Amino acid sequence: MRALAASTANLLALGAIGLWASLAALGVALSHVPPFLLTGLSLLVGSLIALPLSRFKLSSWRVPASTLALGVYGLFGFHFLLFIALRHAPPVQANLVNYLWPLGIVVMAPLFLPGVTLAVRHVVAALVGFAGAALAILGAGSAEATWAWGYVPALGSAFIWASYSLLTRRVQSFPTAAIGTFAVVSGLLSLLCHVWLEPATSLSTPDLLLIALLGLGPLGGAFFLWDAALKRGDPRQIGVLSFLTPLLSTLVLLAVRGERPSLSVAAAAVMIIGAAVVATRQPAAASQTG
Repeated sequence: MRALAASTANLLALGAIGLWASLAALGVALSHVPPFLLTGLSLLVGSLIALPLSRFKLSSWRVPASTLALGVYGLFGFHFLLFIALRHAPPVQANLVNYLWPLGIVVMAPLFLPGVTLAVRHVVAALVGFAGAALAILGAGSAEATWAWGYVPALGSAFIWASYSLLTRRVQSFPTAAIGTFAVVSGLLSLLCHVWLEPATSLSTPDLLLIALLGLGPLGGAFFLWDAALKRGDPRQIGVLSFLTPLLSTLVLLAVRGERPSLSVAAAAVMIIGAAVVATRQPAAASQTG
């Protein structure tokens, strides 16, 4: 029964990861849209998923103020710091620093969740997974060994997503439909940032269609799948699986451009998939802690 629950959680996590893999390609297609405007509109679209999920009962969206604060901390805080990082650091390296969040989920799980410990296989798998993620990202472009203060908010965004993912298991239990509330508030805050920080922009019909796709996918549906996975599964396993995100994102982007994967991307795939297999392998002793 426990193994079935873990498998279901891993499949839900893979669903979220699969949707996040389309983010880069959609982001390129919408690169002319200011990022806070793009995020705000997408999150508002994504929040609509909660309607059928809650069977149109808005009462399912209600959460205590502390839980709402955690949700806004995760969804809005992550994107806010990431956008600052991308503006003040080389994008490839900033993205790499941001992808420390799966490693953070793995190594911080014992700190945030009582009764959870780390086995050597989790630590090794996390390190190999991050090395593979780095290879996938750096293999897609040149890396310059330069310091930029934007790496600080990039690291902050990684910490926010890792800690948010773990802390959702520490607060009072809430239905996954409540992610819609997190998305609405975070979306409105993003639009306020757009008004404050970005120039006014007109959107075409194709832009609106792509934004709707972004909201239903990587900036909407993925958050609901992610929450459902975390409620059912082992955060250590899910954290290692998450290293597939930059790899799949790179592969999707290459496919859209009609390019073939490089040897570095192929090597990254072997490393990440191998790490995921090691991390998700059920221990021989069923009584293992966590």
